[in-house]
Amino acid sequence: MLAAPAKYSKTSAAVAASQRALPMGWPAPRTSAIANSSARSRSSAATRSSTRPRSVALVRRQLPSSNSATAACSALSTSSSDACATVASGSPVAGSVTSKVSPVAPPVLRPATRRSRCPGNTLSVGPYPVGEVMAGERIVARGTPFEASADTGASMGRLQDKVAIITGAGNGMGAAGAARFASEGASVVVADNDADAARTVADAITGEGGRAVTVEVDVRDAGAVDAMVDTAVSTWGTLDVLYNNAGISPAGDGDATETTEEVWDLTFEVNVKGVYLCCRSAIPAMLEHGGGSIINVASFVAHLGAATPQLAYTASKGAVLSMTREIAAVHARQGIRANALCPGPVLTPLLAKFMEDQAQRERRLVHIPMGRFGEVDEMVNGALFLASDESSYMTGQSLLVDGGITSAYTTPEGPPC
Repeated sequence: MLAAPAKYSKTSAAVAASQRALPMGWPAPRTSAIANSSARSRSSAATRSSTRPRSVALVRRQLPSSNSATAACSALSTSSSDACATVASGSPVAGSVTSKVSPVAPPVLRPATRRSRCPGNTLSVGPYPVGEVMAGERIVARGTPFEASADTGASMGRLQDKVAIITGAGNGMGAAGAARFASEGASVVVADNDADAARTVADAITGEGGRAVTVEVDVRDAGAVDAMVDTAVSTWGTLDVLYNNAGISPAGDGDATETTEEVWDLTFEVNVKGVYLCCRSAIPAMLEHGGGSIINVASFVAHLGAATPQLAYTASKGAVLSMTREIAAVHARQGIRANALCPGPVLTPLLAKFMEDQAQRERRLVHIPMGRFGEVDEMVNGALFLASDESSYMTGQSLLVDGGITSAYTTPEGPPC
């Protein structure tokens, strides 16, 4: 292999190295800047410390903790391909590439003063001062989106001061979700087509000191859905979370030769049209008040086929998953996130009707690596994560909570986990 020309071996190699270290889409530093940096590195330590201008070090998981700007940066969660910028006033950090950026503003530490639902557009806040490191006009590091009580230091719920609508909240997973969201600080609209069931859930929440109101709603009725959203906004002034949990799996839903048009139409009216109407009504309210999180309940059957068919249900959940991705893409820069929660087999009334004997249970359990059905609370934990700011960089995704069923070809032997 021929050796590189002398002029290339240092200056151009430095440019190539810097380009590999920079995140995708960032302009590479000028050759002259690299050359100047190389020249400075050959000078004495005394000269370098007295004359070297401030620079930006692009670091991959090699951040020291010796200064406050670096500490603020290292608190960020970064992937192996991300670069985090920190101000370096002395020698380059080991393993980093240093380039001259002029001028470079010093890190700005700002106290936690307000919440942002769209941390990509504004400074996110936390229980401690969070730094922004600037290179010219480019923001290259940001604070985290979590917040706590800066004044009292008191522990706050994961949904503190958020307003959430949960459909199908009169029983099952929706009722458990309403109780859990309220316990985490949310004000909850308990929405269901069974007004008495919804009222029972809301009364239990308020009896424990939580905040809840009830709305009787058929998600197939656009006017009723609009009234549901209006109730949330008129009662608490905003809407932060829409948890589209309502869904059905009617009797008579079998394979393509067995499923009637009536069953097909009813399933799609509730499971697909209902989700669409709720999103259509909630999104303008979210946009008006700064954004929010949409959680659409799909299912692991949106990812898998099954020889124990529920064709209309399966197709409807695939539609919900596709709808969620499109909503997420459209509104990603408007502060609205949309994700699909895809539960695995859970012993709710929807599944229990297929469990008439042990043979039917085993027919399904054999495919689940963990060897058991899911619990309602385990699904609600996924919804809570998607509703909270902990998932602030997550949108358009399918969160599978399924005991591993979608990831396994064969399953292990031994007792259930």
